[in-house]
Amino acid sequence: MKIRAITTGLLLQSANQSEKIQQIARFNQQAKDFFEQQGYEVQTTRIASNSWGEYVAGSTAQEIVKKINNLEQLCHNLNVNFFSIGHVSEAENIALIPEINKNTSIIYCSSNIGDTESGINFANARESAIVIKRISEETTNGYGNFRFCAWANCPPGIPFFPGSYHQGNTSFTLALEFPDLVMKAFANSENLREAENNLHSILEAELTKIETLAEKISQVFEIEYQGIDSSLAPALERDASIALAYENLGLTKFGYQGTLAISAIITRVLKNLSVKLCGYSGLMLPVCEDVGLAQRANEQTYNLTNLLLYSAVCGCGLDTVPLPGDITIEQLEAILIDLASLAIKLNKPLSARLFPMPGKQAGEMTAFNSPYLVDCRIFRVD
Repeated sequence: MKIRAITTGLLLQSANQSEKIQQIARFNQQAKDFFEQQGYEVQTTRIASNSWGEYVAGSTAQEIVKKINNLEQLCHNLNVNFFSIGHVSEAENIALIPEINKNTSIIYCSSNIGDTESGINFANARESAIVIKRISEETTNGYGNFRFCAWANCPPGIPFFPGSYHQGNTSFTLALEFPDLVMKAFANSENLREAENNLHSILEAELTKIETLAEKISQVFEIEYQGIDSSLAPALERDASIALAYENLGLTKFGYQGTLAISAIITRVLKNLSVKLCGYSGLMLPVCEDVGLAQRANEQTYNLTNLLLYSAVCGCGLDTVPLPGDITIEQLEAILIDLASLAIKLNKPLSARLFPMPGKQAGEMTAFNSPYLVDCRIFRVD
């Protein structure tokens, strides 16, 4: 098990509150050191703010882009490598995201396309589709979409990027990486019921240890602890693949019959742990962040519609999904509306991080050249 992210949230009143950001950066390093002294690997520390629309209000579009760029330079100076400026819920602000994205490299953000109270925001879904398309065309290999997602029903305090945003007092949350524990639980199981029980027992023990340390950090540094996002996030190593863990249970290949059932079992475990939970706390199936998922995508054992189906019982939505470069705004909009419909009907957080690949068609391979992503076959869009 690894700690993928210590994410600390803060409220900004302006984009140049350097002292406040410096304090959070210092706390993140102290928390990282604390966990590492206890034997845990901490992959990243991150900062998430409230909606950037709140602390650049009254500025022109050009001024907003400049302020966010200056914020990134401040982060560089403080050795902050991951900063989320939160989400926006106004179409006119969503429209500015491509300019922000192509003028930054460590700034993440998101758009709100619906919730259970207001339903689907169709204008925001349309504008978000335009954003995804523009970013794919205006950044190298469309890679800027790694730092943007559209979401429905997502709460504050998610430690995973790019959907992370903050509300309330300064606080921190944790994102974990434990496909090795899933592999262990499933490898020692004869059937699905035993797999579920084994996974619950292992995660209950390991996450309780993490939480005890997090509560100690909270007491020592007087920063509120908001919980663990128990989401099962994959790693790029083959022996840490979620898809291949499924197959340890006797599933012929990920995507075949039985995939939905195993997804539901894993999600049920992740949502019923006794530790304080936050964020998605469900199964993640990021196509280009899991060697096994990418391999099965290459073999076409599942498709975009299957991923939407799995979202009904999983925890995240559509993540790092490669799409044809000539996908239309209307097609992207339809995908976002489908996802928002599921999120609202099921009252759960779902997000979409979609990767239209410029100059490439369905069936061709991606070419990311990224330490965070694995290449795979581009999905067909009907």
